[in-house]
Amino acid sequence: MTEIARTYGQALYDLAAEEGLAGELLEQITTLDQCFCQQPDFLALLCSPALSRQERCQVLESCLTARVHRYLLNFLRILTEKGYMRHFSGCCQLFRQQYNRDNGILPVMVVTAKPLSDQLCRRLSEKLSGCTGKTIAPEYRIEPECLGGVRLELDGMQVDGTLRHRLDELYSVLKNTVLS
Repeated sequence: MTEIARTYGQALYDLAAEEGLAGELLEQITTLDQCFCQQPDFLALLCSPALSRQERCQVLESCLTARVHRYLLNFLRILTEKGYMRHFSGCCQLFRQQYNRDNGILPVMVVTAKPLSDQLCRRLSEKLSGCTGKTIAPEYRIEPECLGGVRLELDGMQVDGTLRHRLDELYSVLKNTVLS
């Protein structure tokens, strides 16, 4: 994440939190970030030097007025005018991190070989919530090469209980064992 993304993302978050709009704006910037990822040409247009700043802002306003909160529209206008729209995704990331921190939310990536049942998902979230004291925001990813078990990626660390990891550890022990 760039310093520009940190500075601007923090400024937007501070304003949203102060105004009691953090949840609403988080939803909107997340949706916009997904749209920009799916339509990179639109983001490129907002960064294009072929259009004047005024023209880029007009494109932005014609597409988003009445669809996003005015604070967010003004934020996008500032990024567009300064030529910083390529940092929008980083601003979203910072905003989400601040929101999660202030609301006691812990994002967790749950990696399994096959999809978990709803009951297992609920039990896992409850267990993690009890251990961490935070509300769990799980994301699920399927990686068949795990073979079985669960790998959790949370708060900058990884807890790997997958069958693949255990087999790799066993292989390493056997490989380094000297038989006499």
